[in-house]
Amino acid sequence: MGTEPYVNNFSGNPLNRLAWLRTSQPFLNAIVHAPATRWLVFRDGQPLIQASGEARANPSLARLTTRDVRPLLGPEPFFSQGQHEGEVASPGIKWLEAARLRGPPVVFLGLHENETTFAEALPSSDFSAKADVQTLISNIQGSAYFSLDVSHVDATELDNVLESSVAATEGSKLSFSEPRAATSTLDAFEAAIFAEARSMIDWNARNKFCPSCGSSVYSSWAGWKLTCSSHLPWADNAGKKPCPTTTGLHNFSHPRTDAVVIMAVIDQTGDKILLGRNKKWPPKFWSCLSGFIEPGESFEDAVQRELWEEAGVKVTDVRYHSSQPWPYPSTIMVGMYATANSDEPLRTDLDNELDEARWFTREELLAVLSSAEGTDLSRQDQKQLYAASEGKNLNEGNAQSKAAVASSGGLAVKVPPRTAIGGVIMSEWAYGRAGPQPVSPKTASL
Repeated sequence: MGTEPYVNNFSGNPLNRLAWLRTSQPFLNAIVHAPATRWLVFRDGQPLIQASGEARANPSLARLTTRDVRPLLGPEPFFSQGQHEGEVASPGIKWLEAARLRGPPVVFLGLHENETTFAEALPSSDFSAKADVQTLISNIQGSAYFSLDVSHVDATELDNVLESSVAATEGSKLSFSEPRAATSTLDAFEAAIFAEARSMIDWNARNKFCPSCGSSVYSSWAGWKLTCSSHLPWADNAGKKPCPTTTGLHNFSHPRTDAVVIMAVIDQTGDKILLGRNKKWPPKFWSCLSGFIEPGESFEDAVQRELWEEAGVKVTDVRYHSSQPWPYPSTIMVGMYATANSDEPLRTDLDNELDEARWFTREELLAVLSSAEGTDLSRQDQKQLYAASEGKNLNEGNAQSKAAVASSGGLAVKVPPRTAIGGVIMSEWAYGRAGPQPVSPKTASL
């Protein structure tokens, strides 16, 4: 039997996405009202978190009911909205399939099926979009999940809705939280659905205009496609050339995921690992080098190019470890190993990203990993890493980073926890679980 794939944090999504039902307004408008349906709420990319008990410890994602969020959704129908409020779009108009033209952005995330019926729903006749909706709903077993973006909802209205929710009335505290800090305590189930929800929330929020003609876009397919408003049956296109998206296969804007390689570079002796410090990162924080894959590149090509461009390092023996969805904003992190010569000089003057780069011995990294603070990132650290992912540099204009390192004495190093794939690949190597590694010439000759 083959080896089971390595499942990183944010991976292993438990939802059956029911992709073939994203166009079915009867199904979507009906499943919204199912008692088991749950909603994940976001504001400006921050998830709504629920903390229970006197200590309010171990916060989790708030999973609100449709009754809780109903005042925020606007008038029905929620999907396949017609030209006028309260109107269902005529069937057969592909431009309006599960379209949402009014109200806060909503995305259908999928169905969490009961453990005994996992993956029961398939695009068969029992679960077809053409089936009678009552039959279809009765065949569905589990909890449907939706995401709701309330970034532009009036604050007072939102507060009133949240205070009236079942969770709040039962004593839980509901609050929006910085995502990296919030998700550090989530279990595997919540982390995986968070990754999907936040990526989709971000994609819908960032893309407002048609890439072909510049017209505004609207949500269709229950949040999974963005359609040019020039396609609306009632759009006034007088004097305009038809939008190029009316023909061909590229007639919609689809959600995107950007691939990033992150690499643990091991030296020729097999006992050192290359780590770097980005100028935008928190004090003392080190990690593996990484970079986006460019068009026309394989994973292996990108590893070699990025390491050469960032640190002047030539690598060989590039190999894959595992991958991780990373919802900041929406990337797939591809964990790789590679080999380089630690006797060659390192450079940090090449692309202006690195503040420092150096080789750490296995003993040095193990000391960090075994320390109580070695992978413990504070809320400020998380905030700074999140800002860096958004292209912001909280270190600019002050000497905080270098001063903090200098005043702490010793090596003063923190590395990513195992909730991030960078932490996984470096710790797997440090503890000897990364598979075959380079062997020094002296050892090989024994």
